[in-house]
Amino acid sequence: MRIGIFDSGLGGLSIARSIMERLPEYDYLYLGDCKRVPYGNRSQETIHEFVAEAMDYLFAHECQLVILACNTASAESLRKQQQEYLPRNFPDRRILGVIIPTAEAVAETGAKTVGVVATASSIESGAFQREIMRQAPSAFIKALATPLLVPLVENGGLKYVRPILKDYLAELGEVDALVLGCTHYTLLKDEFRALTSAKVISQDELLPEKTADYLRRHPEIESKLGKHGERLFHVTDITSMYQHFGEQLMGGPVKFEKVNL
Repeated sequence: MRIGIFDSGLGGLSIARSIMERLPEYDYLYLGDCKRVPYGNRSQETIHEFVAEAMDYLFAHECQLVILACNTASAESLRKQQQEYLPRNFPDRRILGVIIPTAEAVAETGAKTVGVVATASSIESGAFQREIMRQAPSAFIKALATPLLVPLVENGGLKYVRPILKDYLAELGEVDALVLGCTHYTLLKDEFRALTSAKVISQDELLPEKTADYLRRHPEIESKLGKHGERLFHVTDITSMYQHFGEQLMGGPVKFEKVNL
């Protein structure tokens, strides 16, 4: 059995890479729904449908545990998948998201003022705000949609990003901790850190240890996982731009297999 990692596109590869480096012994299947990216401008009903199709695929391909390495999917659909989809279809499997562990990391900083930058869909869902308030009820939260960043990251526009980040940070104002609430933003963490004194929380840095901790606490899941170091990368569409972006995120060549959901 495998660990599945799902994203609406390729941004989740940054999460996949960091988890694979921390836990290299396990078998992995990454699934990127590049054909229908982005999910952020879809209705919640459509996102539920897309995520359920992805879960069908991953569980059919022997995934015991799936990580939604997509903040939009985690914000809009995780609870429905856990409470309705799994009990009905795969009661012995598990689906985890990225927002709860991110909020836990915020609480661990003890920050009094927390900034969150993410896609418009994630911010509008209120998922980050709700979970941070659960984990750190005394924190004051400033949430800001930053829609210009994903296109810049995906289209190789990193050299143009600093003035845009400066504008976003000025709009956000002073914060003690800053959550990068989109997997694409892991590529911008150094730029953010150069521009702010806040503690920058990047999901690729916290999720590997959170995943390792989950497996330690759930031997009934861990014991079923294959340990051959196998890594598969499936996508619903592939272009030369996607290939380049994926290799940038993984730090080297990646063999993508195009599949249908």
